This record gives sequence, structure tokens and C-alpha cells, in this order.
Amino acid sequence: MHNYLDFEKPISDLEGKIHELKKLAGEDESIDTSDEVGRLEVRAREAMVDIYSKLNPWQKTQVARHPQRPHFVDYAAGLFTEFTPLAGDRKFSNDEAIQAGLARFRGTPVAVIGQEKGNDTKSRIKHNFGSARPEGYRKAIRVMEMADRFGLPLVTLIDTAGAYPGIGAEERGQAEAIARSTEMCLNVKVPIISVVIGEGGSGGAIAIATGNRVYMLEHSIYSVISPEGAASILWRDSTRAREAATNMKITAEDLKSLGIIDGIISEPVGGAHRDPDAVIERTGTVIADALKEMSGRNGEQLRSDRRQKYLNIGRHL
Repeated sequence: MHNYLDFEKPISDLEGKIHELKKLAGEDESIDTSDEVGRLEVRAREAMVDIYSKLNPWQKTQVARHPQRPHFVDYAAGLFTEFTPLAGDRKFSNDEAIQAGLARFRGTPVAVIGQEKGNDTKSRIKHNFGSARPEGYRKAIRVMEMADRFGLPLVTLIDTAGAYPGIGAEERGQAEAIARSTEMCLNVKVPIISVVIGEGGSGGAIAIATGNRVYMLEHSIYSVISPEGAASILWRDSTRAREAATNMKITAEDLKSLGIIDGIISEPVGGAHRDPDAVIERTGTVIADALKEMSGRNGEQLRSDRRQKYLNIGRHL
């Protein structure tokens, strides 16, 4: 069953009628609904194209959070072979929100780090809805160090509303862990390709997204805080999240124009959840092109270019 967002009601109405007609034809073979189904499918497609051609930032936020949107596990299965996840930070415990390990990308050995939100109640609880605790970022640091030691390109996939803000996480050094993970991104001498596949929220995202090349899916978002959080701070009213989303410049188009990201990966009409295989394949092509572009640079060049990239962002903003 497809989950429709509130602004997709015209699409849901049309697709609901299509489903009813197909069900009716299946129950009674004497009834031919093919012509009407065809007309409704055309109208539904036109409605989807029209709606998705003019999404506002709040609607893009809803698409980025869509429960059926492909998550890290889907990209890991579609892009990598021999993926071997590593567990634990060697200090406290294992964090399931951060998934990290070694794999092959189109035959090339790589290190992979990403956030996993889960796709049902059980898995969402297991992965803490993609909000990592300090041990998750320390696990990421451990994998980054390993990638640096063995000269493995690093691919990171970002999808989190933010790091976990619980008391236990703060007691175990959440801010310090995020800062050290960001520092490690800046220091490694291997190429880092980062892709925001859903939400890129706050320091929880930047901790693994400080890459040589940063890309966003067309309907993903990337921000210093969630729209609801910004509205609560600015106006003490989380219901003004729509207004905050517009003012915060969180969409891929906004961030590309500001020079924060390097490129936008197009999504199928209706969002990545409408055709996950297509968007995963496009993401793989972008990653492959970026790795090929940086293949001739030595470690010092890669580290210097990455540091300069973020210094330049600070100068322009």
C-alpha cells in the first residue's frame, strides 16, 4: 500500500479509482475497464508531474521523510558487493543508527558509512530512527581511520534528522564525538564522496558528510536544524515549521546555488520511493564519476582540497 502525503491527494484520488476499476474488472471478466483505466492513468501521471514540478521547501521536507523512501540498507544492497558491516566503537557499545563497514563498489574496495532509519516499527526502534549516539560517531571514526590506513575511498550516505539528544548521549560526549568525526573527515588522505539521500540534519549529518564531493538527491534536505526545531526556537511555535523551511534554504536547489553542495541527483517523478532502483542506479553513477575524477590526486591534495572547500564556504556565506 502506497503512503500518500497530504499534498498528493489529487494523485491518491485518481490512483484509488484506478485500483477500484482494476479490482472490478478482476472480479467480473465481462466488464472492460481498460479505456477508463488508461484515461485515469494519464490524468494521474499529469497530476504527479504538475505537483512535483512546483514543490515548496516544506513539501520537499515531507518527501525527504517519506517512510517508503529508500534507506541506507537499500543503497548498500544496490550499490555495493561484499558489504561487511563492522560493529562497535571499542569504547562503549555498538550503535545501530550508524552503519559502517567495508565493501566493493563496482569492483573497487571502499569503506562505507551511513545512517539507517529503519522501515517498520521494529527496525526503526532498533536503529533509533537514524539518530546516532556518541558510539555511532566513534564507530564512524574507527572506519575512517581504517580507510585512511589502507587507502580506501570513503562513501558516506546521509539520512538523519540529527544526532540523538538524550541525556545518556550527552553524558557520553555527544558533541565531542561529532566534532572528532568531522575532524577525521577533514584529515583523512582518501577521497570522500557524500550523498544526502533523505534528511541531512544538523551536526549529526555533517559529522560524516564533510567530503571532497557532496551531493543531494533532488527532494532531500540539508540543514543546521529541523524546520520544527527552528520554528520552536525562533517563534516558540513548532507549527510554523512550513515557514521555517522556506526561510532556512534547505533544499538541494538552494544549497547548490549557495555552493554548499556539488551536485543534485534527479529523482523519478513522485520521489525516490516511486522507483528506488532508478535513483540508486543514478546515485551509483554520480559516485563512480566523482571517484574517477579524483583518482589521480595524492593524499595531501585530497586533504588540502577538502579543507579549502569548507574554508571557501565560510568566506562566501
